[in-house]
Amino acid sequence: MKNIVIVGAAGRMGKTIIRCLQSGAVHGLKLSGAVDLWDSPDRGRDAGLAAGGREAGVKIASDLADVAPQCDVVIDFSGHQGTSGNAPRVADWKKPLVIGTTGLTPEEKRVIETAAAKIPIVLAPNMSMGVNLLFSLVQKAAEALKDKGYDVEIIERHHRRKKDSPSGTALGLGEAAAAGFGWDLKKVAVHGRDGLVGERPAEQIGFHAVRGGDIIGDHTVLFAADGECVELSHRATSRDTFAIGALRAAAWAASQKAGLYTMRDVLGV
Repeated sequence: MKNIVIVGAAGRMGKTIIRCLQSGAVHGLKLSGAVDLWDSPDRGRDAGLAAGGREAGVKIASDLADVAPQCDVVIDFSGHQGTSGNAPRVADWKKPLVIGTTGLTPEEKRVIETAAAKIPIVLAPNMSMGVNLLFSLVQKAAEALKDKGYDVEIIERHHRRKKDSPSGTALGLGEAAAAGFGWDLKKVAVHGRDGLVGERPAEQIGFHAVRGGDIIGDHTVLFAADGECVELSHRATSRDTFAIGALRAAAWAASQKAGLYTMRDVLGV
């Protein structure tokens, strides 16, 4: 039985992971610690009850150092600043780390990459099987359509409370398309369009973010050419798919050597 600590336990994803953990969605895992910000309304509450599940016997704490050194794996769904601050400490404790936090800056990613020299880290913008399959399909489609006159646009839709834009998943899809076309995403990405922007250049990947309601996550990659369009899409209907993916990643990471991994490594996609 692997002991799991969840960082961001009072958030939407943290609570979903706790409920899925309690349901036995992934066998061989047990909640041993839950952490969130010191000013969280759920601080001090039983993590299972706070998540809407049964009593877990684990209270939500505010100091990772109180619970992480005794665990087997840490799952972090906090915020970008917290995640980059946690990674070096988790590495010092020699604990595998699963990161689902998005909105990380280049510098924060470098901090995580440095920590991965000491421990296995699974860093993924999206932990569902379907989305990670979509990453592979988008890259293969781009490879097949390269130099054949196809434009690429990525449309993503999320709930009104999402803080980063575009989503980490949308950026991952952009990276997959750019890899297939042989482009540098940083040089060809455009985020929305406004005003007289001129004719669309051939080497460009457009990102468009929609925010509203309680949309869990919809992503579409559009390959458009004269006379036809090809669309590859994924729609999440429950956060459980992301939570179960995170738990699978934790079980997998527990037996890996140090290094930086993605969900495609975990799922073998």
